[in-house]
Amino acid sequence: MSAPDPKDKFARRAWLRALERTAAIDREPDLIWPVELDRLAEKHGSGLALRDPGAEVSYLELSRQTHRYARWGLALGLEAGDVVCLAMPNCAEYLAVWAGLCRIGVTVSLLNTQLVGAGLLHAIRIVAPKHVIVAAELAVLLAAIRADLPLGLAISVVGATPLDFAVLDADLARTSPDALSAADCPLPHHGATALYIYTSGTTGLPKAARVSHYRVLQWSRWFAGMLDTQPADRMYDCLPLYHSVGGVVATGATLLGGGCVVIRRRFSASDFWRDVQAEGCTLFQYIGELCRYLVNAPASQHDTQHALRIACGNGLRPEVWGPFEQRFKIPRILEYYASTEGNFSLYNCEGQPGSIGRIPPFLAARSPVALLRFDVEAGVPVRNEAGFCEACATGEIGEAVGLIATAPRDSGGRFEGYADAHASAQKVLRGVFTRGDAWYRTGDLMRRDARGFYYFVDRVGETYRWKGENVSTAEVLSVLSRVPGVLEGVVYGVAIPGVDGRAGMAALVVNEAFDLATLRHTAERQLPGFARPVFVRLLDSLAATGTFKPKKHELAQAGFDPTASHGPVYVDDGHTRTYVRLDPERYAAILSGLIRL
Repeated sequence: MSAPDPKDKFARRAWLRALERTAAIDREPDLIWPVELDRLAEKHGSGLALRDPGAEVSYLELSRQTHRYARWGLALGLEAGDVVCLAMPNCAEYLAVWAGLCRIGVTVSLLNTQLVGAGLLHAIRIVAPKHVIVAAELAVLLAAIRADLPLGLAISVVGATPLDFAVLDADLARTSPDALSAADCPLPHHGATALYIYTSGTTGLPKAARVSHYRVLQWSRWFAGMLDTQPADRMYDCLPLYHSVGGVVATGATLLGGGCVVIRRRFSASDFWRDVQAEGCTLFQYIGELCRYLVNAPASQHDTQHALRIACGNGLRPEVWGPFEQRFKIPRILEYYASTEGNFSLYNCEGQPGSIGRIPPFLAARSPVALLRFDVEAGVPVRNEAGFCEACATGEIGEAVGLIATAPRDSGGRFEGYADAHASAQKVLRGVFTRGDAWYRTGDLMRRDARGFYYFVDRVGETYRWKGENVSTAEVLSVLSRVPGVLEGVVYGVAIPGVDGRAGMAALVVNEAFDLATLRHTAERQLPGFARPVFVRLLDSLAATGTFKPKKHELAQAGFDPTASHGPVYVDDGHTRTYVRLDPERYAAILSGLIRL
């Protein structure tokens, strides 16, 4: 008999730890994340919980600051069910703000700090907040849209600002750090919405996904089990705290183990390994694009001088996996698949290169997942003569869907939806295999091998991923269409050899009033960096279907090839901050990787 595979042994232990940690949630209906923080403060006291370049925060200090924000919210008149938007860069204070307000039943909407102008205004409006808390350095973004904000919306700034917004620092300092009792304020229930976390989905402007108190606990405890976090662990977290991965998974899992979260404002490929080494980090939360940047960076003496035991994340492409693991001597990679609003997840505990994970047989009944045969042209799963969908065969590509739980106690498989009820309804597919069943649509195309491992193929619909973010073509086109001289256009993603995701490209029909410099300035001012078109193709006309929908399939196939007969192509030059004409020489350099975008 052959010895058991160490990878399989690790996987079994990881699954069991995760199951054990999450099973206890249902037994404690009054347990929410702020209460969990108080327990951790009692257990770890002066132990270091959070560290950023400007602060070191112990477990006790984090708990006390959380209490201050809770009492500040009560004094302000905030009540359970109210919404408060939070716009703050990565810092230790961030966690205290949302945890404190969640304690009093407020839903905290975590604003993407890269949003500006109309995008930021939309993100605020869709959650109908009573208040906005903003860091001083970002207050100017709110000032720019102040006239269009909902009437009566209060704004409080953390830190000194020359703007005429209220500053909350003094009020917070005078507020008691003592924990609230049930008499002061009842605890919210598990099913109440704790957070709104934004996701672009597959179409349209950003959507605010509901995240219940239950799911905050579930994510944190599940990953604490998967990673087996301990007091000696230090998590390197350079992902945005407004995302579920950087702000809940990486932080919650580490704190539950008694470790320390090392917070950085942003990722730096040149400083990464030196920083990880200096901080003594044992864990790293990634998205796949970060790993590609590291692999593409020049070799350094710091590449392997680290104490990492696990790199955990999602989106690590097959062609990057091996070089990343081997060059930097990563002991273990824990790749997984999940989405903020999704009702299921996949985990690759075995370290199968390129796979986004699987569901072990003993959990198949608990988390029913299917791949449905998909009509790419129609953009929907195929239906048979009986009106039902068809499951994919092994190796066949289809859209991944998860069965939506309806039983009161089955909280893990529910679809909590978005702030927008219409957007929520669009993500539910009914009558899939039986009449009356309901499944969550991921919008992702995948394939599954004979061992049950899933592999990501592409996104469904109009959204594409670039630099680790989902980009809505409708949102980008909405901004570009307001540029003088733009008559019509389409936006889509194009593949670049050796680069993860798809770079944005806009094909525009313009007249004599159009100016490329104005287009570039508008994109920079009104779109986050990841959503600005990398390429622009200028057209004389745009073919349309009989229902006046633009035909962009042929344009997408041509990509950014300047020799294609569709009009001149321009590429965004980050150094000069202008669009420059793409000639065959520059095109070849991009294809070969000599020019990186």
